[in-house]
Amino acid sequence: MTAKKLLLVYNGLQSIMPPQAQNSPVQPAPQNSSPVIEKPHRSRKKEAKNIIFTVLLFIFAPLLALLMIIFVFQSYVVDGSSMEPTLQNGNRVFILKLPKTVDSLRGKLYIPGRHEIIVFKKPSDPSTQLIKRVIGLPGDHVIVSDNHITIYNKANPGGFNPDTGTSYGDKLAPTDGNVDITVGNDEVFVCGDNRSPGGSLDSRTGLGLVPVDNIIGRLWLRYFPLSEFKTYGTTATLVSWQQFSTALSLNYK
Repeated sequence: MTAKKLLLVYNGLQSIMPPQAQNSPVQPAPQNSSPVIEKPHRSRKKEAKNIIFTVLLFIFAPLLALLMIIFVFQSYVVDGSSMEPTLQNGNRVFILKLPKTVDSLRGKLYIPGRHEIIVFKKPSDPSTQLIKRVIGLPGDHVIVSDNHITIYNKANPGGFNPDTGTSYGDKLAPTDGNVDITVGNDEVFVCGDNRSPGGSLDSRTGLGLVPVDNIIGRLWLRYFPLSEFKTYGTTATLVSWQQFSTALSLNYK
């Protein structure tokens, strides 16, 4: 091809190329068309924080649960018929430990209220835990005879039946037993609600008085079966979380 023809071809190519392309250098096509995005430094810090938080959660969640069980509340299964008709065999309940915890932090002796249902360690065998109702308090003179319980104290020198006028009293069988005893300053007199002969091992029938140090907590609620869900009040003063924190801070000052 002659020089003239080459020049004509070159000029022809220039005429079909867009103006901007005629003056722009040719760039090689990228090997990878996907853009490369680097993770910001802030995202990596956030991921590290999330990992630390997750690890701490796995460490402290079981510890918190353990502390709640030791000091606040605990679940129990009722075994036996000693608290019938109030509680049935197989009922699942929560026991509240917080009032005793607070009194311990304050350096006070925990005394449950009369009529409260408590869980405690059996005096003769601390590995066994029992659930009964508090009938006699420190200083009470308790007499069980003629199928009745009578309590004498400073407020009631003429005596009174502790079951009279209660929500459970009219459901009880005649009270078995023959007892004449004065409750010590750090003890309580307990009975099962099954008052029939052989119905309950308690302070009427050979268990004896229960040291308050053996008390684990009081009945708070029954949550199973669901159809019998029920909360149980207290005649003692309820403890608020504010009182609990105050007692805790005073104890460690």
